[in-house]
Amino acid sequence: MPQTGTKCVSEEIQANVVVLADYALMYESHPSAHPTIAVKVTSPYGYTLHESGNITVGQFAFTTSEAGNFLACFWIDSAEKGSGVSVNLDWKTGIATKDWDAIAKKEKIEGVELELRKLEVAVQSIHQNMTFKLAVQPVTALVCPCREAEMREVSEKTNGRVAWFSIMSLGVCVVVSVLQLWHLQGYFRKKKLI
Repeated sequence: MPQTGTKCVSEEIQANVVVLADYALMYESHPSAHPTIAVKVTSPYGYTLHESGNITVGQFAFTTSEAGNFLACFWIDSAEKGSGVSVNLDWKTGIATKDWDAIAKKEKIEGVELELRKLEVAVQSIHQNMTFKLAVQPVTALVCPCREAEMREVSEKTNGRVAWFSIMSLGVCVVVSVLQLWHLQGYFRKKKLI
């Protein structure tokens, strides 16, 4: 982390998603004075979701109310500006925040059934994420339908250029052949072979 200034981390998250994060100050060397940090987490619209100062460890949790980039910013706020300081951040969203051990005990499931439940929730999460991505980018989808269409267009342009290059190459070969024929006719007439 820089001694002055702020270090920020952002993640694009859709609405109604649980977010859980743990953070801790890590010292690369063992300084005599331990600096402390401050943290501020903001929503895409600038609302403060978590703010804390003069700490070395902490956590925050919230459920998103709007979709967008959520920002967590860290800075050293103590008078002791230690060098070699970094922040360990464990940021979990969606299904990663679930306590599967507690769910297994509560519902009395284990083994394969628990793994199937995890996979089912993961598939639902992926489906919601894909739906969110398509809903966020409808305008760009109309302008450029998909990557396949872009690649097809590039391929068609390349094929057209190759066709024109081939025609030009053939034309150059014909012109060179005519010039060679003309030159050879003149040469053989000079030698009186024709």
